[in-house]
Amino acid sequence: MRKFISFVVCALLAINVMAQLKDPVKWSATSRKNGTGYEVVLTATLPKPWHIYSQTTGEGGPIPTTIKFTKNPLLTFDGSVKEVGKLKENFDKLFDTKVKYYGEKVDFVQAVKVRGNVKTNVNVTVEYMTCDDSQCLPPTKKTFNVSL
Repeated sequence: MRKFISFVVCALLAINVMAQLKDPVKWSATSRKNGTGYEVVLTATLPKPWHIYSQTTGEGGPIPTTIKFTKNPLLTFDGSVKEVGKLKENFDKLFDTKVKYYGEKVDFVQAVKVRGNVKTNVNVTVEYMTCDDSQCLPPTKKTFNVSL
């Protein structure tokens, strides 16, 4: 009986840990025509109280969001990835530093031009970290293939 109770307790703890590690961020990746080029839009949607960090969060704090595009000889990238959303800044007790982050929704937008009049895809990897008011999840990577 003692072994059975220990097994049940361990199983419940394992389920609880797995539930906590679930990624709360929902991503979508799209493109839209913009004049002579395209905009690649990565949208992160988060439930309250979760948040995701800006690409410009300083050193000593959480892992900033990074976005990397796979090289494609048919594409040129115009400028850097822009963040569109309600940027928040405050002192974070967990990291003991000032942080920049987004809650609920943020778009990461990259302008892209296609050489010639051809259809192609762009592969993009985003690495990000999410936290709420009491915990952070390990950094996560997601890869998307976006048609242009």
